[in-house]
Amino acid sequence: MIRRYILPQMAQVWTEQNKYQKWLDIELLALEAQAELGNIPPEVVSEVRAKAAFDAERVEEIEQVTHHDVVAFLTNLNEHVGPAGRYIHYGMTSSDILDTGLSLQMREAMDIILEETRAMARVLKSKALEYRDTVMVGRTHGVHAEPITLGQKIAVWTFETVRNLERLECARATISYGKLSGAVGGYTNLDPRVEQYVCDRLGLKPAEASSQVLQRDRHAEYLSACAIAGCSLEKFATEVRALQRTDTLELEEPFAAGQKGSSAMPHKRNPIISERIAGLARLLRANALAAMENVSLWHERDISHSSVERIILPDSTMVLHYITVKFRGIMEGLQVYPENMRANLERTGGLIFSERVLLALVGKGLTREEAYEVVQRNAMRTWRERVDFKSVLEQDPAVAELLTAGELAACFDMQEHLRNQHVIFERLEQLNL
Repeated sequence: MIRRYILPQMAQVWTEQNKYQKWLDIELLALEAQAELGNIPPEVVSEVRAKAAFDAERVEEIEQVTHHDVVAFLTNLNEHVGPAGRYIHYGMTSSDILDTGLSLQMREAMDIILEETRAMARVLKSKALEYRDTVMVGRTHGVHAEPITLGQKIAVWTFETVRNLERLECARATISYGKLSGAVGGYTNLDPRVEQYVCDRLGLKPAEASSQVLQRDRHAEYLSACAIAGCSLEKFATEVRALQRTDTLELEEPFAAGQKGSSAMPHKRNPIISERIAGLARLLRANALAAMENVSLWHERDISHSSVERIILPDSTMVLHYITVKFRGIMEGLQVYPENMRANLERTGGLIFSERVLLALVGKGLTREEAYEVVQRNAMRTWRERVDFKSVLEQDPAVAELLTAGELAACFDMQEHLRNQHVIFERLEQLNL
């Protein structure tokens, strides 16, 4: 387990106590179903329920001898129940409780992730609307492109987070299946109605067909959804990191009182949380690949997937929950520097409006190629001489012949450049989070 990154709510999901409790719940429900079908005496259910208990430490002690976790659990359970325990696990195989219980744990973990992801989406939406008019330069290839707003940038993140919510919800549905169909999935010694009874009461669906196990494409989809959500968080965090660089400094992570950035350099304020998010997201992608490797098992089952899942399922859910919480914290305390955004906008002397000049010249009758050559020629001079782009254009006879002073000035009107962004925010406001 990646213990440093476990938050208490998620940690509880993956405790041995929680796992064994789910196994016990399944066994007791199976007993009820068998009694309803007349396969065991009805009084057995009440007797077993009254006595059923387990001790996680005792189960571990027994497992040191049996080298089989389910057998160890059942042995400990029968130590409490006594003779009536002979009806427990009747007709079932280990994977009937292992996989059904695991589905319950995975669903429980996903519910925590979904709750936090929705909370983060609400923060993103709020920040996008707050900064809808905060103008900054858009960058492509790391080079200044055209003006955007910080609100637009965060709106992109918000809609991506909503798509991640949809993927995570689909993954929750995909894993919300159980199986109680016996050693090779054919219900040889177990009535299918037992499976239906148990799954109904656990809020699961019975697998349409299973081998000894639930098929691992379900688990692979689940961890793939987690990995994609992690990719998005890495992307958002990487943008914060890039915009926190000293020579840019448009955004900055929260920096707490008493926090230290470097053991050697007292001035340092490093984007350590964003960097941590970027690093941990790599684990989610690696774990998703491991889950895909688990899909192919020999015949009706082998256990090559089992040891892997004991690591990748708890770790992936814990990591995704953790980095989601952390990025929400970054956004809630985000430091924004509009004055630096304005200064960076102006660093290229107006080159960020080159496309509007190009289109204005095309509108006056030049071919696109002719207009491009005129604008690029003046843009290159602006780059070389570090002069004002608009002034350079005013001195070019080819421009002056076609554009009036007012028409040229309109090409550099920031509000006109951003006039259609309201559409993005109207869509954003419609999001129900």
